[in-house]
Amino acid sequence: MLSWEVRIGNPENPDYRIMAIEFSGGFDDHSPETRQEAEIAIHDILAGNLFRPRNSTGGPYRLMLARGEYGLSFEISLADGRPHGRLLLSLTPFRRVLREYDALCRSYHSAVRESHLARLEAVDNGRRSLHDEGAQLVIERLKGRIELDFATARRLFTLVSALCSKP
Repeated sequence: MLSWEVRIGNPENPDYRIMAIEFSGGFDDHSPETRQEAEIAIHDILAGNLFRPRNSTGGPYRLMLARGEYGLSFEISLADGRPHGRLLLSLTPFRRVLREYDALCRSYHSAVRESHLARLEAVDNGRRSLHDEGAQLVIERLKGRIELDFATARRLFTLVSALCSKP
């Protein structure tokens, strides 16, 4: 299990943010590029995010992500480790975006290795567009259950993509 944590804020004034992220399983068998993108996304999330589960009186929260047979599991607990809730997110609506995003990421990393600037710019534009589409899908699928800002959704999509990518 991999784990990242940051402690910021006043525990007496609860806020709505993720303070720690853990993964059941990991990225050890993934490419170095996938691991690096996941680590950057985690760093960005922990640096600042909006994460407000429905009916919550406040956080901060610990988030455990796990890919299961039927989708993605969000295990949410409070800063002190008390369980807050569990959410299962079907990956079926994400299939097309994840497949296309994975293909574009592979093309992007290939263009980086080959130092092919024109191809790199074109692929990066497509990748950014699909990344935004994935973030919107995260927001839509969590609507009514967890409130997120766009930047947090974008980084969560990066993590979903990394968890779903083939090593």
